[in-house]
Amino acid sequence: MSSEPTQNPGADDDAIGFDDLTRDIAEVPAVEVITTVAVHLMSAAAVKCGLAEGGEKDKDLDEARKLITALAGLVTAGAPEISNFHAAPLRDGLRSLQLAFREASLVPDAPGAGPGEKFTGPVYN
Repeated sequence: MSSEPTQNPGADDDAIGFDDLTRDIAEVPAVEVITTVAVHLMSAAAVKCGLAEGGEKDKDLDEARKLITALAGLVTAGAPEISNFHAAPLRDGLRSLQLAFREASLVPDAPGAGPGEKFTGPVYN
């Protein structure tokens, strides 16, 4: 056995290029960060609504509700900051997820009580 101390792989920030990562994120425009996060939330919500390849196996409407509500909050709060050009497709995707959630629910929420509707208002077909 070696008597040398083991190194903590995360102990030396220079080893992982922390300064480079910090500079990289500093160069990313806010609109790109917001839209990227929104797309990740949309993708995760779609999976949890059973809309992805896994279908019913991955369906978890409790998780989908949380993701859609978070997406609605982000899109609602971020829209004035990112312009309608970027916000419109996010709103469309959000609405589609809200409708898909309503369709997937055995007992649909009342209008205005669905996921994210406290931010977006009621969603109808």
